[in-house]
Amino acid sequence: MKLIIHASAEKLRGGFYTPTIIADFMLKWGINGSVDSEILEPSCGDGVFLRQLRLLQLPYKSITAIEFNEIEARKAESIDLENKQIINDDFHTYCNNTLQKFDLIIGNPPYIRFQFFDKKQQAEASDIFIKAGLTYSKLTNAWVSFVIGSSLLLKEEGGKIGFVLPAEILQVSYALQLRRFIAQFYNKINIISFEKLVFPDIQQEVVLLLCEKNGTQEHNIEHIELRDASDLQKLDIARLRSPKKKIDFKSNKWTFYFLEQDEIDFLENIAKKRGIQTLGQYARVEVGITTGSNDFFTVPLTTVEEYNLQNYAKPMVGRSVQVNSVIFNEDDWLKNKYSKAKAHLLTFPNKENLEQNNRVLEYIEYGESLDIHKGYKTSIRDDWFVVPSLKISDALFIRRNNLYPRLIINEANAYTTDTMHRVFIKSNTDVKALTASYYNSLSLAFTEVSGRSHGGGVLELMPNEAERILLPYHKDNEKLLSQIDELIRNKTDIEEVLKITNQIILKDHYGLTDQEINIAHNIWKKLSRRRLNRGKV
Repeated sequence: MKLIIHASAEKLRGGFYTPTIIADFMLKWGINGSVDSEILEPSCGDGVFLRQLRLLQLPYKSITAIEFNEIEARKAESIDLENKQIINDDFHTYCNNTLQKFDLIIGNPPYIRFQFFDKKQQAEASDIFIKAGLTYSKLTNAWVSFVIGSSLLLKEEGGKIGFVLPAEILQVSYALQLRRFIAQFYNKINIISFEKLVFPDIQQEVVLLLCEKNGTQEHNIEHIELRDASDLQKLDIARLRSPKKKIDFKSNKWTFYFLEQDEIDFLENIAKKRGIQTLGQYARVEVGITTGSNDFFTVPLTTVEEYNLQNYAKPMVGRSVQVNSVIFNEDDWLKNKYSKAKAHLLTFPNKENLEQNNRVLEYIEYGESLDIHKGYKTSIRDDWFVVPSLKISDALFIRRNNLYPRLIINEANAYTTDTMHRVFIKSNTDVKALTASYYNSLSLAFTEVSGRSHGGGVLELMPNEAERILLPYHKDNEKLLSQIDELIRNKTDIEEVLKITNQIILKDHYGLTDQEINIAHNIWKKLSRRRLNRGKV
């Protein structure tokens, strides 16, 4: 994993190289008894895979290694291996021009965002996508085009790829077409993940993606989770020969495959079996207000009073810690207001209607002294200080979450920034019934499946992902709302809350059996525990 943090030459080279334990395992898996493999490493760095190939004395026919950085390429060149070729070039260019095909392609591709590519690299990467019948996007990372390009360089008969990749391959939207491509292109897919971070310095979870073609019509996948990379030394490679889970070509994410087959089947069938709709059937979820600078536009009471901003300061809630319940009411907002919390959103009108109040103008000038008006979002406005899309929503959905995501009624009629999503209730839906209906194990299980995890155990859901959450809405669930709110205000363990709500929401109103409820609850616990453990590493 070579993480690009800043645009310096050093960072563009990358510096997070593969541990030897991982390189050893991947080489043993890839060669696995073959004596005449033609191997390609598309981004060899300083040559860890080459060194381990030499140390392990594994048989092979030839090995070709590509490295864009000249200094690293020279390090790789110094490794004493027979039938070795080191090419100092960009992999994308090599991929589009070589006629050679390979039995095994293995390595740890760079993690470089589109904007760090030069124009030639962007064009070459785009050509790889075109060859694969895919659409190139500016959101794409280099590792995506490395996987696709490498797949195209495999021999027709058989062929394997093995890569160290960011775990976001399992869930991010820009890798969706890559997941579909891999699922169709390969017959066997194994994903190995780790409870402990392989690269703790960058808080980036990685997985090993091991794929194989065998010419059959079957497309199976398996997930294996190990405690850490050292456990690879005890993992029997034979375990990877026959992945059991059938690929679901309709599935948008591969987090499904952290589950057992009966759990996957349950998630795939329960909606139809019990007639349960998604949140999107009852509400529209939108991002919160994009101010362009939350530090400037969201302020505490002291700033409002200092600059006489009372006419422009509106109630707002911007952080999950400012909401300790499932109902955010006026009293809750007042508590935030009279604390040091940023409980106000500044909603200035255009320049013509702006009060000629010296203190107000002074605050706007203060923003300009900080170059707030030069930011991307603010610079494209007619008046940089006029925030658009000032809509108050019926409810709020927290974007980034720890223990579990919360759906919150917005009784205080507060604005929110893009740290929370705005939820607008559709006709014939009651916001109180909707909110209460959300607090059950099935819906929480779907938040884990729909969202994506980040370093530190954070679960993030974007609006379209929140709308895909299965939500067993029933108008009588409104009667549960005050009890749920009281329990959560009192910091009751969510498991205790679910014991009450599951019985009524899932069993009484939708007919789920005790066994089905247990499956839903166990799925939520398994996925959330796995995510939260990342925050303890």
